[in-house]
Amino acid sequence: MVKSELPIVFSHADFYIFEKPAGLNFHSEGEKGFVVLAEQQTGEKLFAVHRLDKVTSGLIILSRNKEAAAKFTSLFTDHAINKFYLAISNAKPKKKQGWIKGDMAKSRRGMFKLLPTLQNPAITRFYSFSYKPGFRAYILKPYSGKTHQLRVALKSLGAPILGDTLYSGTAAERAYLHAYALSFLWHGEQINCSLLPTTGDEYQQLINHQEFQAWQSPWQLDW
Repeated sequence: MVKSELPIVFSHADFYIFEKPAGLNFHSEGEKGFVVLAEQQTGEKLFAVHRLDKVTSGLIILSRNKEAAAKFTSLFTDHAINKFYLAISNAKPKKKQGWIKGDMAKSRRGMFKLLPTLQNPAITRFYSFSYKPGFRAYILKPYSGKTHQLRVALKSLGAPILGDTLYSGTAAERAYLHAYALSFLWHGEQINCSLLPTTGDEYQQLINHQEFQAWQSPWQLDW
């Protein structure tokens, strides 16, 4: 269910940071996508500089002018924009923190898979903790921007994301992947922006857990 208004979490002369709800296509596919809805809401021409999968909720930047869009593209290319995600799985992972690295290749049915090679690898670092028996929360920082990167990374650990049925996750009311925080330097100004998930019962339980306090400012963690 998509809210009629897309929340603007941070507003700047050069860009907006919006909240994208889970289940909304980024680009229009039959029905209006996130970018079109954001343009209609603001009455401005907006420029996409990165994207989120349909199943993913959370923070997304839209540039308000071409010059800013070009700068963001350069920052993303240089991996100068730090992105942090929250995920939940109800499967036991092969390891509880560390790096997940590997080339990615197309698989079947629109899926991707992680390869053992490292020619142009997807790179992700993560921490995790168990917030209740059988359920584990993950905070992930991608160091590359591959399609389905985090979904494939957790699947490769044997811990597919809860609700991500494409990658064998247990069915749930949503896929538990949320773009939680962004941190970057914009013309000398440090921008730190975070947004707690607003839907998903498991996310609410996680947020209320004592250990989650350590993840409140994810850019301060030891990455």
